[in-house]
Amino acid sequence: MAMQVNSDEVREVAIVGAGPIGLELAIHLKQRGISYWQFDKGNIGQTMTWFPDGMTFFSSADRIAICNTPIPKVDQSKASRDEYLAYLRMMAQAHALQINSYEEVLDFEKTPEGFIVHTKALSGLKSYRVKRVVLAKGDMDRPNQLGISGEDLPHVSHYFKNPHIYYGKKVLVIGGKNSAAEAALRCYHCGADVSIAYRGDVLSKSIKYWLMPELDGRIKRKEIKYLARVQPVEITYSHVVLKNMDTGETIEQEADFVLPLIGYAAEMSLFEKLGVELKGSERKPVHNSSTMETNVPNVYAAG
Repeated sequence: MAMQVNSDEVREVAIVGAGPIGLELAIHLKQRGISYWQFDKGNIGQTMTWFPDGMTFFSSADRIAICNTPIPKVDQSKASRDEYLAYLRMMAQAHALQINSYEEVLDFEKTPEGFIVHTKALSGLKSYRVKRVVLAKGDMDRPNQLGISGEDLPHVSHYFKNPHIYYGKKVLVIGGKNSAAEAALRCYHCGADVSIAYRGDVLSKSIKYWLMPELDGRIKRKEIKYLARVQPVEITYSHVVLKNMDTGETIEQEADFVLPLIGYAAEMSLFEKLGVELKGSERKPVHNSSTMETNVPNVYAAG
């Protein structure tokens, strides 16, 4: 990749990602006087900006705090998405972090002293010299896909934002874990006619403990329809075709809106470009669990 390097300066570390782990790493590096560049293709905590409005974290506030700095919660309750994003902004401001936000890392070039990091900023293409690279980009880059006809129709969304959108409409939620459970309940409370389609006999045991009792009760009272052991095979403008995983028979479930909330996956192309070995179906980077260094010298995985 032939790009002009923006500076002859060689910094110690490039941090790719400005989520909680990337920010915590930047703070520790700065406290120790270690030079770094930090990049994110969006803004800080970018992944969390598409979490549902009003979402509450599963973990307690102390578990998601960084750098031993408590999240200011006067009632010691769990943090909401907006509270946590405000907390991350506060931490970035308090430590005067320099973050190259909206600057996507495109590629890497190996050099005798380390790497050249090639990026695309709002102002154009740029390049930076560093000795080491830390990939702290998280594992929720893109939603998992059903891979069926109709998944790209305009009334289908893999992201759940605001339940008000679904007032008075038939909503089919596909999935049986936290995202699906929370979406189903919040849509129900906003006046939607909600159904859940899931491949399991019962919903996942990992569902947040404050959601499961209510969801279970509403399913038993038939206030929310639960379609167990089914697999979507086609989405149309009026309904979703569901196949029974035991009998092979199909049914048509009416739906004005469809929410396939079946989890998210990491984009691993930057690991590949650096030559990091990825193992297993989940494509986990090979690394030293003590140092977090991957099979490529001076390339680290964080998070």
